[in-house]
Amino acid sequence: MASTLVQIRVDEKLKDDAAAVYENLGLDLSTAVRIFFKRSVAENGIPFSMKLGNYDRDAVRARIPQNVLSAMQAMAQSAASNGISDMSLEEINTEIDAARKR
Repeated sequence: MASTLVQIRVDEKLKDDAAAVYENLGLDLSTAVRIFFKRSVAENGIPFSMKLGNYDRDAVRARIPQNVLSAMQAMAQSAASNGISDMSLEEINTEIDAARKR
């Protein structure tokens, strides 16, 4: 299979730190990125958990503009009152598609 060039920009320290980690594993950066791509394809997504971990909910909310927070709360209340607060993204998109076809 033909190879293609992938270029990315990252902070130099991040690159050096990652290279050191991979070197300890006996890998170079290209091999590590290839492994990441292959695992992403095999798992059909990011091949590791993406969690927020411990965070201060109040600090996060303080950074959200009040009008955005109010709109999100209003949408959540509307969804709950209409019995659709537990719909999956796929179900929501199906409903949107159906509404567009009407």
